[in-house]
Amino acid sequence: MSHTAHIPSHRKPRRSASKLALRAGVAGGVLSTIAVAGAAGPANAEPVTETIEMPTLGSLETDLASAVSASAEASQQEALDLSLQAQEHGAAQKAALDAKKAKAEADRKAAAAKAEAERAEKARAEAQQRASRTQERTTLSASSSGSSSSSSSQAATGSAAAIVAFARAQVGDAYVSGGTGPNSWDCSGLVQAAYRQAGIDLPRVSSSQSSMGTSVSLSNLQPGDILYWGSRSGSYHVAIYVGGGNYVGAQNPSTGVVERSLDWDMPSGAVRIL
Repeated sequence: MSHTAHIPSHRKPRRSASKLALRAGVAGGVLSTIAVAGAAGPANAEPVTETIEMPTLGSLETDLASAVSASAEASQQEALDLSLQAQEHGAAQKAALDAKKAKAEADRKAAAAKAEAERAEKARAEAQQRASRTQERTTLSASSSGSSSSSSSQAATGSAAAIVAFARAQVGDAYVSGGTGPNSWDCSGLVQAAYRQAGIDLPRVSSSQSSMGTSVSLSNLQPGDILYWGSRSGSYHVAIYVGGGNYVGAQNPSTGVVERSLDWDMPSGAVRIL
């Protein structure tokens, strides 16, 4: 007898065929059938079988590929939606900007049209004033020709005499805008100072001075009347009628205070305060 006949083997027991088949089924992705028989059952007992379906590696790869594809499609769709939203937002901003530009252009054209209409109206008013002055000049010239003796002898009296005397005494003084004397004047400053000699206080500016008193025709002037150029409530120049068809006024920086004939620069109208 061999000395090693009764020595137990230290090798690991061999795996059973059923366990090897089970592991092979999992690794290879095949369906394995495990038959389990009762060890203590009768010899003629029917074997009990159980079928376990395991996923194959191929199906896992397919599912993973499908999931990746679906995710990529979702990302692409989201990117497309964002792009469309950006395009819509950009289009809305451009439309708003275009509308703003169109409104600004319309406003500019409207303002230009209004300014042109105002210029036309002003030109029309000036043309009417020139026509009126021409008519007044014609009437005044005819009146002067018919009664030259009475015009030349027309003389101021009372308060009018004091106003006329003061105005004529300033002839030769300088014209200075805003001047109120004693040696430099502007048009309304001279008129105001002259009327002060008669104890009458007038407003400082020409438009207010020409708005006072009563309106008189240029063909019916008296010494001391205030002549104005422009509209009565919006005159830009005033002077004092001194008789004989003449007036005294602070004209401009070039001429200073002068005595002129009405024909030299026909006024727009006159007012009488005395």
